[in-house]
Amino acid sequence: MSTSAETAEPPQAPRASKSSRIPKVPFWVQILAGLALGVLLGWIAKSGDLGWLTTTLQHIGDLFVQLLKLAVAPLVFFAILVSITNLRQVNNAARLATRTLLWFMVTSLIAVAIGLAIGLLTHPGAGTGLTPKDGKLPDHAGSWIDFLTGIVPTDIITPFTELNVLQIVFMAAVAGIAALQLGEKAEPVLTISRSVLELLQKALWWVIRLAPIGTVGLIGNAIATYGWNLIGKYATFTVDIYAGCALVLFGVYPLLLSTVAKVNPLQFFRGAWPAIQLAFVSRSSVGTMPVTQQVTERLGVPREYASFAVPFGSTTKMDGCASIYPAIAAIFIAQIFDVPLGIGDYVLIAFVSVIGSAATAGLTGATVMLTLTLSTLGLPLEGVGLLMAIDPILDMMRTATNVAGQSVIPILVSAREKILDREAYEGAMSIALDTTGAEGREENSPAPAPAAA
Repeated sequence: MSTSAETAEPPQAPRASKSSRIPKVPFWVQILAGLALGVLLGWIAKSGDLGWLTTTLQHIGDLFVQLLKLAVAPLVFFAILVSITNLRQVNNAARLATRTLLWFMVTSLIAVAIGLAIGLLTHPGAGTGLTPKDGKLPDHAGSWIDFLTGIVPTDIITPFTELNVLQIVFMAAVAGIAALQLGEKAEPVLTISRSVLELLQKALWWVIRLAPIGTVGLIGNAIATYGWNLIGKYATFTVDIYAGCALVLFGVYPLLLSTVAKVNPLQFFRGAWPAIQLAFVSRSSVGTMPVTQQVTERLGVPREYASFAVPFGSTTKMDGCASIYPAIAAIFIAQIFDVPLGIGDYVLIAFVSVIGSAATAGLTGATVMLTLTLSTLGLPLEGVGLLMAIDPILDMMRTATNVAGQSVIPILVSAREKILDREAYEGAMSIALDTTGAEGREENSPAPAPAAA
């Protein structure tokens, strides 16, 4: 009697929990709903000249971005520090790091070539009605001297207070290399660093879950502030940027995945889509980093390698912002200011895209990278002012392309090094945004393969 009663009780508990469980709306549906609502509210605010609604949308979007930026400085520092020290757990770490950097450069060259080709074919600056008088000097301009001297901070506090990500990366890299040299003596510091990194990632996940609300504010404010007329004036340029990013995102990356890694490209998008769509909304590669790293691990990249490649890529791998965008923008500005460009200039654009991409620093916007390109070419920096208004709309697609590349490259390198867990790759699914680290991996996909040569 007692035995039968015991066996009869367990089925009741699952039925009760299932009946009381509220179905969760998929994250991508939430994002799409936020996009649709943002466009609607932005159109209402613009057409009805509702200043209070525009202000409200602006505050919602700004607050979401501020929450993301709040964690950027410490997140970058501890992520880079821990990722460098994690490389000692990976066989052939130096070769992995070198191949990662080489693939970053190769894909950047491909992306900038696509950007140049599109710009030369479409002439984005022709017929816009814009003149040099419409431009204005940017508040901050980038040059090679500023870029090189700006890598090394003057103190350890200012980079964090002024959010100079490039200097933070430099300090974290130095600390990580020093920790590797110290060995066991540095273990107490590394233990604290890992704990702080997990804490930051957990807090950032809470912010990420607010992305659908942030989407309403960001998209709504863009529509209410700039309107469709402005987008129409920059129609060719906008289409060029989106087309160039789409070619890289849905053309180049799938081609590399199928030919180099020999994996199913469609499965990549299935597993990486949460990071790509969050990047589209947040416009921040660094803010998306925890999601990017998790989807990369779920796609079969060993955690020890992914924890290096993704943070490194989040601050340096910018195919959208540092390759496609400055290439097309330089042609656009040259046509507005009636400055002819030659083959040498196009070579310089490619050089800047490959070498100077770290200047974008994984934050929203690519103004520094654009000014760096223009100053190298000798083009008027006032041209940056022509693009500032349309920049938020362009930045969404640029950042989505950036983040996709930050996940693709570790997969390519892992596949070539034969450390990619192909079973995990084929079984990867979109992640739930209420889990992080090992918890989410255990729930939704197999653990990645150990890093073996």
